[in-house]
Amino acid sequence: MENFWDYSVWGTLNVVAVLLASLLLGNILKKTISFLKDSLIPISVIGGGILIIVAWIYKLITGDIMFDSAFFGASGTKTLEMFTYHCLALGFIASTLKMSDKKITKERAVEVFNTGVTTVSTYLIQGVFGLIITIIAAGIISDFFAAAGILLPFGYGQGTGQAMNYGGIYENEFGFDGGKSFGLTIAALGFLSASLGGVIYLNYLKKKGKLIKRTDEKIHTAENIENPDEIPMQESIDKMTVQIALIIVTYMITYFIMSGLTKLLPGMTSLIFGFNFLIGVLSATIVKETMRFLKKKNAIQKEYTNNFLLTRTSNFFFDIMVVSGIAAIRLSVLEEYWGIMLLLGVVGLVVTYIYNHFVARTLFPKYAEEQFLMMYGMLTGTASTGTILLREIDGDFKTPAAENMVYQNFPAIVFGFPIMLLAMFAPEKPVLTLVILAGFFVILNIILFRSKIFKFKKKTEV
Repeated sequence: MENFWDYSVWGTLNVVAVLLASLLLGNILKKTISFLKDSLIPISVIGGGILIIVAWIYKLITGDIMFDSAFFGASGTKTLEMFTYHCLALGFIASTLKMSDKKITKERAVEVFNTGVTTVSTYLIQGVFGLIITIIAAGIISDFFAAAGILLPFGYGQGTGQAMNYGGIYENEFGFDGGKSFGLTIAALGFLSASLGGVIYLNYLKKKGKLIKRTDEKIHTAENIENPDEIPMQESIDKMTVQIALIIVTYMITYFIMSGLTKLLPGMTSLIFGFNFLIGVLSATIVKETMRFLKKKNAIQKEYTNNFLLTRTSNFFFDIMVVSGIAAIRLSVLEEYWGIMLLLGVVGLVVTYIYNHFVARTLFPKYAEEQFLMMYGMLTGTASTGTILLREIDGDFKTPAAENMVYQNFPAIVFGFPIMLLAMFAPEKPVLTLVILAGFFVILNIILFRSKIFKFKKKTEV
């Protein structure tokens, strides 16, 4: 029997409290320090950085790991990793549950498709350069994990949650000591790359007179907070409670699906549960379409989801994911790898910047700057980072760039799924994986630039 005053009862709550306190402190620093105010670094990254510094000082003084102290239930590091893992899927589920009746024209469908292909092509070029670096490093440093470079697209392209998922798989199943911290550090470097590259490009636009001062925050009215066809904001059950319930129940359905798949494919348990966010998106789509069908058949009279609240909830989960992921980094297990990680970070910044700038200029000429900033921010950080950069130049989202980011998920998942499977093959055959990634990159770019390639071919034939 546990006592209410034991740390085993308070440990997890203390972890949550410290995470939220770091976000509040990060927000204060962001508002008061000029360098941070101008840097575009997300507050969640600042909060995570604060916790890394505090944990480092604690270890210097005591010799112990701060989050594994009794105050955090003696298992705070695992709690941080658990939050990072679950919040990734919960954030995606909340985003997917949002309703939209907007029709997409043929031209817009092409742009959305091209955005999705660009996303996966960026994963591939990040993976190619990442593997080249770590394969060479493995030839120089004995016992270095040659496939570590494939964590670059997971850390930069997909963010903290997936970087930790695959780093954990490599650590637990392939003997990559410090794999989780390696992946999480790459993700943290991605956020810094997003900020650095974003500031450079925004200053370039400012010098050319293309940067318009951002408008004030949009004021939310009753019309954009609540639809008249929805359940009331407050009745016997609060509408926010309904949103949380739908998200958690959907995630439970996700668990049942993953458990069922592991019984069918017992040798792929780690891979299946590593795809929790992807299966969560599938579950949320099923739940959303079921509610849409029931509403159409008048089985339910009101809409139960609210886009405004779901957006706020998904952003909450992503903030907790990022700050937890960065706080979970164990600097002590990465002492030998700092040079390699910094090289991966710099190369990830450069290739992502150059490739996405070229694609935006070539395929999205009507809003090239907006498309570039959105894609670059998303593919070095998260969708939130892409939105932060986009708002600096398109504060009211007048261009289709923001919509491209939302709707590109389906083609990105379709084309990106093989990469996730291939990542499980990389530890055993890193060189062959590199060749396959490079070949896939060529094929996808033929698809991406099909209008330019085949138009040119047609002209030469004439």
